Amino acid sequence: MRYMLLIYDPAGGYDGPDGERLLAQVTAEHEALAEGLAASGVLVDGAGLQPPETATTVIRGANGKLAVLDGPYTETKEYLGGYYVVEAADLEAALAIARRVPGAPGTKVEVRPVMET
Repeated sequence: MRYMLLIYDPAGGYDGPDGERLLAQVTAEHEALAEGLAASGVLVDGAGLQPPETATTVIRGANGKLAVLDGPYTETKEYLGGYYVVEAADLEAALAIARRVPGAPGTKVEVRPVMET
């Protein structure tokens, strides 16, 4: 079964005097994880995302009217920083992979089954 691992980084998690070093370390750890997952045949897809300020949001309002806004729509304490799609035998196997996902303190990984068509 396929699972999506959604990686939520804390806002400001890479700020401060050690922010650049931490980001470089986490990036290297993601590269190593992705290589390992690919080598074991479980990695389907994955990518990091540009920061929230690069987002454009489409909002569906009443009567089907659409609004397009630059930047993220809501102020949050965390943002979607990237994802992996993995092939895993079951939820426990997907959670074992999610536990290996690196990040700044406060990073969360949401694990969700992908709808199969």
